[in-house]
Amino acid sequence: MKSTVEQLSPTRVKINVEVPFDELKPNFDRAYRKIAQQVRIPGFRPGKAPARVLESRIGRGPVLDEVVNEAIPAKYIEAVRANEVRTLGNPEFDVTKLEDRDVLEFTAEVDVRPEIELPDLDGFAITVDDVELTDAEVDEQLDELRARFGTLTGVERPAENGDFVSIDLSATVDGETVEEASTTGLSYEIGSGQLVDGIDEAIVGATAGETKTFTTQLVAGEHAGKDAEVTVTVQSVKTRELPEADDEFAQMASEFDTIEELKNDLRERLGRVKKMQQGVQARDKVLDELLERTEVPIPEKVLDAEIENRKHDAIHPFDHDEAQFAKALEAEGRTLEEFDAETRTESEKAVRTQLLLDTIADRDEVSVNDGELTERIIYQAQRFGISPDEYVQRAQQSGQLTAIYADVRRGKALASVVRKTTVTDGSGAEVDLSELFGSDELATEETQVTDEAAKTPAE
Repeated sequence: MKSTVEQLSPTRVKINVEVPFDELKPNFDRAYRKIAQQVRIPGFRPGKAPARVLESRIGRGPVLDEVVNEAIPAKYIEAVRANEVRTLGNPEFDVTKLEDRDVLEFTAEVDVRPEIELPDLDGFAITVDDVELTDAEVDEQLDELRARFGTLTGVERPAENGDFVSIDLSATVDGETVEEASTTGLSYEIGSGQLVDGIDEAIVGATAGETKTFTTQLVAGEHAGKDAEVTVTVQSVKTRELPEADDEFAQMASEFDTIEELKNDLRERLGRVKKMQQGVQARDKVLDELLERTEVPIPEKVLDAEIENRKHDAIHPFDHDEAQFAKALEAEGRTLEEFDAETRTESEKAVRTQLLLDTIADRDEVSVNDGELTERIIYQAQRFGISPDEYVQRAQQSGQLTAIYADVRRGKALASVVRKTTVTDGSGAEVDLSELFGSDELATEETQVTDEAAKTPAE
């Protein structure tokens, strides 16, 4: 077999392949066996008819079709490996010459990873926000902890923001009852934003036994994007009483003896969270600076697939009804045209990011070990609320294990750049991010490259 590669653009090549028929003998043998199983020829058991008998019965054409259809993908892969072509996505095949018993020639056009010239990172520096921690933030954390130990007490007054109510809900669209939007005895915290828009305004001021109606737009289900008439009946109103923030509470809610010790612990924990947020900001700023300094050609087919995937994910909750999706966007004050433009911009950045980080990973010979891959799988499984085994099974079925590996590798590549960057805060002090980026792996899930920044483009 002979093969050559023709560069069509920085992101696309044409692979020319010439295969002599002598190399196709195994393909012909398999084709004859397959066809023989499908064709009934008197005097021969299924699968036992000789090649010459098959050809005399069905002709040479079906055999050639079977051989060509099987041989082209295999020979394409062989040519890709021989020429070390870094392909992206699926190829477009074209048979340019087929001379029976002589030669098969075909071409394959495919997107490829472009050659990217990385910028000089000497003196690379960014500025991040100061870590500011106020007493009010600590008190807020303490109040959230107290809320876990709070008790609900019924009150004989109109409902207020922050109260807990037991409600019955029903909804209709064009006079038709929406079953999935109907329920009874639902406990709801007013102001939590966990239910449909407009419900808080309807409930506030209502007393037990009172019924209110309002109009809202459904965001999911069969009637997503449509206006619904919602009826809500308040069955009871309760307020949450918090325990006193004293030493007794500290002993009940934690391992500490005093409330001051508990507050100091909350302050320390919140400080660590702020530090991780600072690390995330540093990572994102480094990535943005890299993209600003680097020219990354975008393979059009890969970009088109990324855009299509994002649109599919956005419209999926609306049963792929673009009209309903457009109505939902309108309710948010956006148009379909604005959504398309935003999706293209986000997709372009995602594809450029992936190609750039892959190039850095290749340059630095970044590898991923089993422990790191397992850590990412466990993290992703927790995000989706399933077991790691189930997540792996789903990833195998969808062919995404390679993508997961690539995501981890890109995250490590970006971390390696962050470690070499001078990071200062708004006050001019140098920021030590060694706890987050001090090794070849990212120490916390907060510092992993996000799905939007590092997920594998459609292939």
